[in-house]
Amino acid sequence: MIPYGRQEISQEDIDSVIEVLQSPFLTQGPKVPEFENKVSEYTGVGYCAAFNSATSALHAACCALELQENDIFWTSPISFVASANCGLYCGAKVDFVDIDPVTNNICSQALEKKLDSAKKAGLLPKLIIVVHLSGMPCDMEAIYSLSVKFNFKIIEDASHAIGSEYNNFMTGSCKYSDITVFSFHPVKIITTAEGGMATTNNEQIFNALSMLRTHGITRDESKMFKSPDGPWYYEQQILGFNYRMTDLQAALGISQLSKIRQFLVKRRVVEKKYDSELSNLPLLLPRKCNKSVSALHLYIIKLKLDETRYSHKEVFMKLRSKGIGVNLHYIPIYRQPYFKKFTFNPDNFPNSENFYNTAISIPMFPSMSEDDQGKVIETISSILS
Repeated sequence: MIPYGRQEISQEDIDSVIEVLQSPFLTQGPKVPEFENKVSEYTGVGYCAAFNSATSALHAACCALELQENDIFWTSPISFVASANCGLYCGAKVDFVDIDPVTNNICSQALEKKLDSAKKAGLLPKLIIVVHLSGMPCDMEAIYSLSVKFNFKIIEDASHAIGSEYNNFMTGSCKYSDITVFSFHPVKIITTAEGGMATTNNEQIFNALSMLRTHGITRDESKMFKSPDGPWYYEQQILGFNYRMTDLQAALGISQLSKIRQFLVKRRVVEKKYDSELSNLPLLLPRKCNKSVSALHLYIIKLKLDETRYSHKEVFMKLRSKGIGVNLHYIPIYRQPYFKKFTFNPDNFPNSENFYNTAISIPMFPSMSEDDQGKVIETISSILS
């Protein structure tokens, strides 16, 4: 089975982890701040805080922006459930903004219309979590302008998008947001096995993120409420969590980050061949955006069902039966059984529903061989021709 995504681990990566295993520090040693500094340098952001997962980072980001019980936050329905769960953990109320049918990201026009209605009803969101699906940045300039007009905070869920660019700024620079969150899950652009990172240009937010990930504890004398009792002294000042990244993960991340450019180049080679070879089939291929450079975490095709003899499910199953490990990213979050209690009406999200009924993620990863990609192309062509 050719998977839809796969990590690329070299001997250099393995050696970096072994080096930590042979060092005095397996967890809170020098590698975590080194990794943070390298991500900060790569993205051009002021501060980075490493976490044990992107979900942890998203939750901490919501807390750092003081999302509280009965506050309202909005996100995209076409994302992994963590994009909504992170705010629910704070006791806040979730709602969704329909996607743009071309980019598959939050539609800035739909967002503005929803904000106008929410203002009239006195139900404006405190926070919006935008999702850069498949590595393609949202229209952040438009969304930022709306945040100024309607007074909400912005978290970029860039779990798919390290290495992407918008308006010549690296995603993670927080040019148009308060916090950006990356994922380093194995199938992402770079991996730490499990892990995440939150970036920000605000020192106060960074300090909150740093405390939240480590039980709400500080060892910084300048931030303590009283003079230390001794060199052992620390203070828990808020209710935090154990969301820390280990030195083992950070060492792998440092090694992976050093190769991110070559990973992205390989992904673009795969993209170029797909664009060329699939263009004459009854498909909608991923759209290029003038302001953006995608990190190409996923290559999502959408079927033109009125031009195909098979249903969405039939095409999906035929591909799987031929050894093509396709997937669907994602089921609209409001369709999940847990979210039924919120009584969302799918008719309010027509573009998200259409996406769910037509989208298929086909294999995309740096180490994909020409033969494997040829098999994917040939199989899709034979089913849809």
